[in-house]
Amino acid sequence: QLQLVESGGGSVQPGGSLRLSCAAFGFTLEYYTIGWFRQPPGKEREGVFCMSSSGGYIDSADSVKGRFTISRDNAKNTVYLHMNSLKLEDTGVYFCAAHPAGYYSDSPCRLGVADYSTWGRGTRVTVSS
Repeated sequence: QLQLVESGGGSVQPGGSLRLSCAAFGFTLEYYTIGWFRQPPGKEREGVFCMSSSGGYIDSADSVKGRFTISRDNAKNTVYLHMNSLKLEDTGVYFCAAHPAGYYSDSPCRLGVADYSTWGRGTRVTVSS
């Protein structure tokens, strides 16, 4: 059974940092494209960051460029979203998602909700002063 479990959310002041984790169970990340998404209060889910199964292709939303980064630990089968210089508008529930892509593929990842088939339950991030 494929499962993604997010953790690391919490409350932080503007300008602060958080690191979110997405642990995969039942499958190996090197075969899957991974995406990070967020859903602000009262708004639709939006793509934040993605990584190809090789890790060689990444893409991010303009709103987080220069502030967020993504990394992967193959030994832990976990993907991380490193969030710095957090803003009020970064508040929301953050989800990770996965979709089969082939072993170590460099095919471009996408930031669309419909491009992913397996989802975690999310972790809440609140940025407030």
